[in-house]
Amino acid sequence: MTITNWNAGIRSRFVTPWEQLADQDTLTLGPELVLFDLDGTLIDSVPDLAAAVDFMLQELGREEAGVDQVARWVGNGADRLVRRALAEGDDWLAQRLDAGEVAAARKHFNAAYLEHLHHATGVYDGVEALIKVLQSGLTRHIALVTNKPRLFTEPLLESLGWTDVFDCVVCGDDLDEKKPSPKPLLHICEQLGFQPAQALMIGDSRNDVMAARMAGMPVVAVSYGYNHGEDIALSEPDWIIHSMQELVE
Repeated sequence: MTITNWNAGIRSRFVTPWEQLADQDTLTLGPELVLFDLDGTLIDSVPDLAAAVDFMLQELGREEAGVDQVARWVGNGADRLVRRALAEGDDWLAQRLDAGEVAAARKHFNAAYLEHLHHATGVYDGVEALIKVLQSGLTRHIALVTNKPRLFTEPLLESLGWTDVFDCVVCGDDLDEKKPSPKPLLHICEQLGFQPAQALMIGDSRNDVMAARMAGMPVVAVSYGYNHGEDIALSEPDWIIHSMQELVE
């Protein structure tokens, strides 16, 4: 099937007066900038993250957490993940751990996760096809906004063959705030020259929805990602999809 346009719901949200279109012959109605979250949206990274967390815990003489637990802890960056693992998921305790204890644990986690990153994490079905369609002219720019540190993001994108896919990449440690703050999303809009209302955020968690809402940006949530064990519908995104193919027709 040849995919030529956004679905009707997306198109209706991004209707642009004909006289304002920059290229009336080729421009498709839709967002001019698409921002993607990474973990849980484009790739299934939990198996690799869980392996790194379990290695860290083993090195510290503690019991492994396992994939199911780690899936509930991801989404707020590596430091928060390590803290949650050390606190067995207790967020109150996680934020009060000694910084030296966390730093020591991070060394084990970093070493293990960097090793796994060289074996590309699994890309969800439909993602590669959607990226190709977007690059063919369905939108002007594609960006990545992730809470993953740049230390991990760059080798991961390289292993996936995505080094040149995104026009702008903002990682969790690039700015002084990360999602759910809207600052990373607004930074990308500013860098690429668009208003938030011209952009579309696609993510999998309440952090993505909250960041988009505060930025004034429409947001799509995928149902298959990681959202701390909660139904993403509770965050009330503009659209919920079960696969990337649903975005286009």
